[in-house]
Amino acid sequence: MSSAGSSLAKLVEVMAHLRSQQGCPWDREQTHETLKPFLLEESYEVLDAIDAGDDDELCKELGDVLLQVVFHAQIANEENRFNVDDVCKAVVDKLVHRHPHVFGDVEVDGSDEVITNWERIKREERSGGETPASVLDGVPKLLPALLRAQRVQEKASRVGFDWTQISGPLEKVSEEFEELRREWKHLQTDSPEARERCADELGDLLFALVNVARFQKFSPEEALRQAVGKFERRFRVVEQKLQERGRMLEECSLEEMDRVWEEVKELEQRTP
Repeated sequence: MSSAGSSLAKLVEVMAHLRSQQGCPWDREQTHETLKPFLLEESYEVLDAIDAGDDDELCKELGDVLLQVVFHAQIANEENRFNVDDVCKAVVDKLVHRHPHVFGDVEVDGSDEVITNWERIKREERSGGETPASVLDGVPKLLPALLRAQRVQEKASRVGFDWTQISGPLEKVSEEFEELRREWKHLQTDSPEARERCADELGDLLFALVNVARFQKFSPEEALRQAVGKFERRFRVVEQKLQERGRMLEECSLEEMDRVWEEVKELEQRTP
């Protein structure tokens, strides 16, 4: 811990120097707003490192996320709002307060009850003892849509607003799909109202599919990411095979591309 504390102190010192008049012009120009995309990008790079199973890369990428935290804290410190010690103290206080089964005398029966207590404590913190906050509070509006849908559904489920069997969310998917099909027939009118209704039903269908994934404890975000990766991988092979046959994509018919696509799928299925 002393080594970690020393390294963190050094990072804070380096960041303060970079922001000083003797430091870096680019670092001095940054604000909370300009750094937003970097925090998001670094977080996704952490996920890539986890998927790759590369510990060295994961260590580096976690460091980049920590740098963003220290960067934001330094900006706030220069304006006498808060500093990195306040950030650390806030998260320590939060962890202790939200784990009464570890640091207090509350007893829990498994992780599900831990999550229920965590959400209850978060609502109490937000309400400040006044009108209870919504159970849906705390879900960032800028989360990717699939992940945000999952988080909203999870929060509603924790207070009992959920199906008891998978047949419920599956039937909801069928219902929303049929509603989309009905609205789709009106798209030929090309009216703004028809397009709006169709988009609304499409959103309902996606939301219902997320509910199926959540109910079965799948990550819809991860499932779609893998599906996109699979499509990209196969499409690149289709491009390669067509080039080997002296064909350019622009010259090929849909039927020809589809035949090669099926070849690639069959090849993947045969490969152990």
